Amino acid sequence: MRFLYNIVFTFFFLLSSPYYFLKMWRRGNWQRHFRQRFGKYSAKVKQAITNRHTIWIHAVSVGEVNLCTQLIRALEPRVPNLKFIVSTTTSTGMGELERKLPAHILRIYYPIDRQKYVRRALSALHPEAIILIEAEIWPNFLWHARSRGIPMFLVNARLSARSFRGYRWFGFLFRPIFAAFDGVGAQNQVDAGRLRALGCRPEAIHVVGSLKYDAAPLEERRSTDVPALLRRLGVHAGARLLVAGSTHAGEEAILAEQFLRLRKRFADLFLIVVPRHFERGKEAGRDLAARGVKFVYRSEITVNSNYAPGSVDCLLVNTTGELKYFYEHATVIFIGKSLTATGGQNPIEPGALGKAMVFGPNMQNFAAIASAFVSVGGAVQVGDAGELERSLGELLGDATRRDALGRNALQVVRENQGAIGRTVDMIVRHLEGGEMYVPPKKSVE
Repeated sequence: MRFLYNIVFTFFFLLSSPYYFLKMWRRGNWQRHFRQRFGKYSAKVKQAITNRHTIWIHAVSVGEVNLCTQLIRALEPRVPNLKFIVSTTTSTGMGELERKLPAHILRIYYPIDRQKYVRRALSALHPEAIILIEAEIWPNFLWHARSRGIPMFLVNARLSARSFRGYRWFGFLFRPIFAAFDGVGAQNQVDAGRLRALGCRPEAIHVVGSLKYDAAPLEERRSTDVPALLRRLGVHAGARLLVAGSTHAGEEAILAEQFLRLRKRFADLFLIVVPRHFERGKEAGRDLAARGVKFVYRSEITVNSNYAPGSVDCLLVNTTGELKYFYEHATVIFIGKSLTATGGQNPIEPGALGKAMVFGPNMQNFAAIASAFVSVGGAVQVGDAGELERSLGELLGDATRRDALGRNALQVVRENQGAIGRTVDMIVRHLEGGEMYVPPKKSVE
């Protein structure tokens, strides 16, 4: 099994490597710590863990990094003798780790899933336990971790219907891997059922809720003064702000056209667009400009910027880590990847801020969460672009309804908090109680 996987992985890795490295280059800062992706860590990294017991947490990218920071804050006091190592896959994720985590926590890149790189990484870092946030399953890494007897946990686990079908189709490969987890924190009963069907042991599964409900309301040091930024753009205080967060290809064009029509009704309307991937800034800018929307890139604004009132229609945010600050000042929020793309983005953050939000029909990756908001009048879900424009118009003109949506959304967040504490309890109980699962050798092979 492993032999076949490694042949297939090597083939597809070589085939996709041009795209993989192009994507890294487009995101920038790819050369820094590049060797870590091959399991090669500097003497400084190795020195930091010398004679230390370590726990390795993996957070794929920005969204998981946000959860990771809150998980560590809750877990660190419970396991004071363990040093934390946090890995990520993307340079944007690394930027968030460096911005949000204290210096004593080691931050590294996750190794590419080839046997040689994985063995090298595990030998260098020798973790006492491994925690994966959400469903980031790489067979070689988990096979080698299990062969070394390292306890493994999967937290905030969620599986979309599409991911579930994929894992089940290759069940001969993934069932033994899922069975090897010592603890699995599922977001809801649906996810728990899917995880059991994929091979997770029933006694290892704990339905704890979504960590995102706990992470969203946390107060952070303000790094972006949105009102001051808008003043430099000539936007007067009290203007209606339509914030489109985590947008994907095609959504900027739709929003641009709708914005121009809506502004005929609401003369003070200002558009803020935050693409999910900042490297799409130029593409999003072309779509806005082609439709006559006058925009400014966030990266171009300085303390000396001074635009005349009415000279700018839109702020296009081509930076990372600032979305929440723009959400805080929104009149209405549109959540991207829900109209022209599939999967959706996290609606909890605007919900925790008590904001009126709208999303499209494609919220597959957050289906249970989206349903929780919609069912109690905490969000509006639309079926297509036409319905989106009608809903935006109604909310922009109705402050009472906006307030009601915000209050209901905030109540949903408050009622679902506590998942981080339950997750930490699960992990600590296994580590202190020695309830580690050791599968039969042939099950893992």
